[in-house]
Amino acid sequence: MVSVGQHENIEILSYSEVEEVAGYVGNFKVRVRKKARYVDEDVCTGCGLCQEKCPAKKIPSEFDGGLGTRTAIYIPFAQAIPRVPVIDEENCRYFQSGKCRVCEKLCPTGAVDFEQQDQVVELEVGTIIVATGFDLFDCSRISEYGYGRYDNVLSSLQLERLVDASGPTRGRIVLKDGREPESLAIVHCVGSRDKKYNRHCSRICCMYSLKLAHLVKEATGAQVYEFYIDMRTGGKGYEEFYERLQEEGVIFIRGRPAEIVPHDGRLLVKAEDANLGRLMQIPVDMVILSAGLEPRRDAADVSHLFGFSRSGDGFFLEKHPKLAPVETASNGVFIAGACQGPKDIPDTVAQAGAAAAAAMAMMDQGKVTLEPSVAQVNIGLCSGCGECVVACPYSALELVEGHVEVDETACKGCGVCAGHCRSKAITVLHFTDEQLLAEMQGALRSLEVA
Repeated sequence: MVSVGQHENIEILSYSEVEEVAGYVGNFKVRVRKKARYVDEDVCTGCGLCQEKCPAKKIPSEFDGGLGTRTAIYIPFAQAIPRVPVIDEENCRYFQSGKCRVCEKLCPTGAVDFEQQDQVVELEVGTIIVATGFDLFDCSRISEYGYGRYDNVLSSLQLERLVDASGPTRGRIVLKDGREPESLAIVHCVGSRDKKYNRHCSRICCMYSLKLAHLVKEATGAQVYEFYIDMRTGGKGYEEFYERLQEEGVIFIRGRPAEIVPHDGRLLVKAEDANLGRLMQIPVDMVILSAGLEPRRDAADVSHLFGFSRSGDGFFLEKHPKLAPVETASNGVFIAGACQGPKDIPDTVAQAGAAAAAAMAMMDQGKVTLEPSVAQVNIGLCSGCGECVVACPYSALELVEGHVEVDETACKGCGVCAGHCRSKAITVLHFTDEQLLAEMQGALRSLEVA
């Protein structure tokens, strides 16, 4: 990220949000709202004095999973580029009471600016790559596991922050009362491969659960139990790492826990061992829930904004799962990473490279091949009602002088406009009513023969 931030041909618009996308491949017009962070990026040196002196402390840190605290002026995560803090309006004393402004008074470069306003940036771009990532499953949705109710039931992300040397405990794995755990359970597939929540496999849970078990054994020597459905270690060196954990003494129990309850000051994990065919109740000091991946909560809005679809599991839909895995139905719009589906870091990096290469190739070529099936308007029949303009998911239609015109560059031939047209003024090339009926009749005749 540091290299990206220093690259002369890359402009980073951090703390910003895309509000509108118009146009088509080679001629996209993108409106971006650059939110006010109340700190001047060009003046701030990232010294951290404002965070050190801010009186609004002990605010739960999102980056530390609520285990640590932050101030009202803070850097959201450790590797942020640029390294410039933002002021949290909801917790800042000045925004709440009109008093304080300590950070502004002490800033040696005068970077803090409480009068800063949002800025709207207009961009003209040829291609777009969407890489919005994923959300971690909220473990509190599975009430029988007690996350958020029992002190020592943590998510995998929280344990990641505990074992980090820069985390809230400086790398020490401790219980709520400060003691080091003597036993610990890790539950796989929390929120994944479950008909109640997400049917898909998150692909990363098995391996990061094994990694966490290894780190716990190194840091504490605690007995570690892993509860899993089945072990999916498909990657270079992954199976060998699984075998290494077995040699280190990690106990693997093939079964999803039914319930986690308090018991004599500890936590009791109730599960069935499918290999042994018996019920088990194992008391432990700490339970780690390996949260799965799911689509970001704004995935529907993003897909509508950029003009492509989502698959049944909510992730962004690629043009073809094998032949065009980084392209979308909108020409010039590409997807990369876990927004397209759960994947680990190596796969994400590979797909990001593929998306960048596809976007560059399209721009270097200077021209694109359009779909042969596009909407056509019979001006004599068009009433100019505009229903098709509203219905078009690709913004390819426009009302001009009382009738509709089609932008063939943006049109994808989906047929939504034709279905909404009351006067039957719109047809899709190669998909007239007569052609569709002939296809249906042919299909029915083949069924009769069968």
